[in-house]
Amino acid sequence: RFYMGRTQQGNVWRFRYDLPTATVEKLDRLCRAEPVSADLASRPQNYAAIRAVLQEEAPIENEYRGPDYWIPQDSPTPAHVELISEANAELLRAAFSWLLPLPQGNIGPIAVAVAQGSAVAICFCSRRPAEATEAGVETVAAWRGQGHATAAVTGWATAVRQTGCLPMYGTSWDNLASQAIARKLKMVLYGEDWSIQ
Repeated sequence: RFYMGRTQQGNVWRFRYDLPTATVEKLDRLCRAEPVSADLASRPQNYAAIRAVLQEEAPIENEYRGPDYWIPQDSPTPAHVELISEANAELLRAAFSWLLPLPQGNIGPIAVAVAQGSAVAICFCSRRPAEATEAGVETVAAWRGQGHATAAVTGWATAVRQTGCLPMYGTSWDNLASQAIARKLKMVLYGEDWSIQ
């Protein structure tokens, strides 16, 4: 029902089309009063007031806050990372069969870290590529904590940049493992996403 994107340069906000006009007006006033902050990990100043307006309109079902990064440079792609095509799509069969058959159209690169003949971590475009796209990352539980997600993101970011598109990365503030990938790849924090349903 509500979205705010915060950066050190300014904030943007959006409301779902079916929110009552009175609710939108209250929220808009609070958003306009929200100061630009250098500390994006801290809750917005009007956090409680915005939640109260939405709670008054309907119960809050879900809330998300998390950092957004851009990936500034290529790191060498690890040897066990492959870009997926029709020719090697079977690498996805064991753990990522939900991607088979491969979607058609402009879905952007799909990079996987391979171990024991199968993809154990995957990075793909979670948003349709345009000028920029954001990484979606998943690792098989038994293979977590071994650097495979970082490797897949590295390969994906290199491939995305080669298409002329800016590779971006987002996660939640409580996902410390995902934030560790951002640190390893020297990603640059540029903003925060905050959404409430």
